[in-house]
Amino acid sequence: MQAHVYWSPDIDTGVVLLTTAPSVSPSDNNFFSSLNDADEHADDQGDHSRHDLGDGHHLHILRLAGIEADRPLAAIIPLDLDGFDRVEALIRLLKALHGRAVPPDTRLTPQQLRRARQMLQAVDGHMNGANHRDIAEAIYGAKDIAGETWKSSSRRFATIDLIKDGLAMISGGYRKLLHHRRRS
Repeated sequence: MQAHVYWSPDIDTGVVLLTTAPSVSPSDNNFFSSLNDADEHADDQGDHSRHDLGDGHHLHILRLAGIEADRPLAAIIPLDLDGFDRVEALIRLLKALHGRAVPPDTRLTPQQLRRARQMLQAVDGHMNGANHRDIAEAIYGAKDIAGETWKSSSRRFATIDLIKDGLAMISGGYRKLLHHRRRS
C-alpha cells in the first residue's frame, strides 16, 4: 500500500475543506456519499482522504474534526486570497462528482512546471559535482551550448539561476508550488 502525503490546508490551498451542511441546505441531492468511504489519514485537523477525479489525478479532501461521515456535507471557502484556489479545487471536485469534464489544476502553468523540473535537474547535477557547463548541456542540449561563448552565454547565467532557485526550492520554497502566485 502506498502512503500519501497530506499537506496542511494552510500550505496547500487546493485542499477541499468539508463540514456539516447547514440545515437550510437541501440534503437529498448532496453527493457526500460519493466521496471516499475510507479515510486514509486522521489527525487533529480531521479526516483526510483523496478523491479520484477520473483524469488520473486526485484531490485532497479534509473533513474537519468532529464532522460525521454519514451527514450531508458543505465546503468551506475562507474569504481570503486563497479562497480563489479553494473555489477552483471545489469546482474540480463538483465536476468529478457529477461526471463532467474536470479542468486541470492551474496552480502551476506548463512553463512553471518545466522550470521546476529544470531546477531539480540543475541542483541534482550540482550536488553530484557537475560543473555549470555540463549541467547546461544536460538541460539545454550540447549542440545549443557549443555555439555560444561560455563566459558570456545566456545559458550559463540561466543555469546559475536554476541552481540558485533550485537550492531555495529544496530549502522550503517548494511550498510555493502548492498555491497560485500572488501579485502584489
